[in-house]
Amino acid sequence: MVRANGAVSLRELARVVQTSEVTVRRDVRALEAEGLLDRRHGGAVLPGGFTRESGFPQKSHLATAEKTAIADLAANFVEEGEAIVVGAGTTTQELARRLARVPGLTVVTNSLLVAQALAHANRVEVVMTGGTLRGSNYALVGSGAEQSLQGLRVSRAFLSGSGLTAERGLSTSNMLSASVDRALVQAAAEVVVLADHTKLGTDTMFQTVPTDVITRLVTDEPPAHDDRAGTELQALADQGVQIAVAGASGNSGVSGASGGDSVPPRQARRDVALPGPRRGQVPGAGLRTLTSDAGPEQQQRARVADMRRR
Repeated sequence: MVRANGAVSLRELARVVQTSEVTVRRDVRALEAEGLLDRRHGGAVLPGGFTRESGFPQKSHLATAEKTAIADLAANFVEEGEAIVVGAGTTTQELARRLARVPGLTVVTNSLLVAQALAHANRVEVVMTGGTLRGSNYALVGSGAEQSLQGLRVSRAFLSGSGLTAERGLSTSNMLSASVDRALVQAAAEVVVLADHTKLGTDTMFQTVPTDVITRLVTDEPPAHDDRAGTELQALADQGVQIAVAGASGNSGVSGASGGDSVPPRQARRDVALPGPRRGQVPGAGLRTLTSDAGPEQQQRARVADMRRR
């Protein structure tokens, strides 16, 4: 499966061979020891180093349910009549499908996949950058793309990438893609990163968005055994990044398996503030124990805090 697709998720492997993810994870470790594949959080890829980047067919098979849930939640942060930029990626493509019914929306993008998802949206205006086409991810890159973004100003940028750490922020394996993503960030007042838990704690060659520039991270709930993803989430929150968790227990209106193209109800919008200081606060400040009669928002925060401790 890895040879055919370039990448595969543990969940998909477990489904195909009809066994548990624990068993699959053990076997993947053995295959990695033989040099047949490289493990990644939540899956495995063909052997390669820091510079290797999977193409669209490979990426589209990884963490599909998680990307769907993230897109459902991220769509709630887009308002009618807004102007936004949306970068290239399989997660941002999922987001674009959910933006097709937002009236008066203007979307600037360098992604052919994002533009295609919005091509028949009558109430959405799509503005494409110039540039040279990168066939591996169907994105426009190069000086043409960057120059077309000069002088642009929008409310939010929605970006994905290859890895996200609290130390370096969002990163990618391709220099041309990183350069265009930085130009997209320069055009936006706020930056929203869409990254499933398999990318948390992963670092790749080219930094696109430093941590202190990221306004919000929309991600999925890491598995209980994924300590690295949990630690990275806490570190990001400690640096002031707002965390929104899709599919977390108690997040009404968010489904990890929903595949609809409509924008989720506005009342389903939730910001999940992980325990941690804002910029300039002492680490650890603000942590507290909540009683069972706390309000819904406080209970949600407590649940996420419990997840972090586990």
